[in-house]
Amino acid sequence: MKRLFSSFAATLGIAFFGTVMIASAAAQTTTAQPANPHFHYNIQTPETTLSHYPWEFGPFLQGGFGTANRSDFHFLAAGVKLGKILTHPALPGLLRGRFEYDIEVMPYWQAFTPKAGLQAYPVTNSSGQQIGDQFLPTGGGTFTGISITPILLRWDLMPHGRWEPWVQGGGGLIYTTHKFPPDVLVPHGTPGGTSVFNFTPQFGIGTHYFISPRRSIYVEANAVHISSSSLGDKNPGVNASVQFQLGYSWWWSRKR
Repeated sequence: MKRLFSSFAATLGIAFFGTVMIASAAAQTTTAQPANPHFHYNIQTPETTLSHYPWEFGPFLQGGFGTANRSDFHFLAAGVKLGKILTHPALPGLLRGRFEYDIEVMPYWQAFTPKAGLQAYPVTNSSGQQIGDQFLPTGGGTFTGISITPILLRWDLMPHGRWEPWVQGGGGLIYTTHKFPPDVLVPHGTPGGTSVFNFTPQFGIGTHYFISPRRSIYVEANAVHISSSSLGDKNPGVNASVQFQLGYSWWWSRKR
């Protein structure tokens, strides 16, 4: 598992820097032109792009890991993002920026957990003191599903050079083909399992790097909570996971 995610991290790094180098070289050999000839402004800056081309769309890769008692959980996903800047710049000073609404769809989502087997669970007395352990059969392995984040609220801070940072928060839903996260196994049809549906409240930070006037790559880091909100009989959840995302965005306007 560690080898898998070391390879994934290396792939993300190579993809990130490779995209920067290739796209930057391409941008230097072409002269950018406005999509609409009636526009007369300096399109070479990210500020101009965000002002006149508010729609954002592109693919991304995502990977991460759980924390605390879920530190042996790892995650991998791929999908697309659609967003739109909804406001003009507002607020003063360092907080000045724009409000953006995004939607993410991940048709590929996987969680890698320890193999199924016997796991120790604490036994407590009526006072809540642990008096021993019991070993119970527990599920595990790889879980596959899909995920959608229909509410992703982002505050885009003002660009600095080619960089445009942001902060964001949102919530989504994960569906897995088997109940997640793994817990004590129970006979089919017997109450006591988790759920195939889990919710993903989250918040994070990120930044775009504009490689050409209407193209950007971005990286972001999010803290994601995974919980079924007790849709199943048990809700052990993943209290906190750290998810990293690498993506590519096209910017455009619907104005003719």
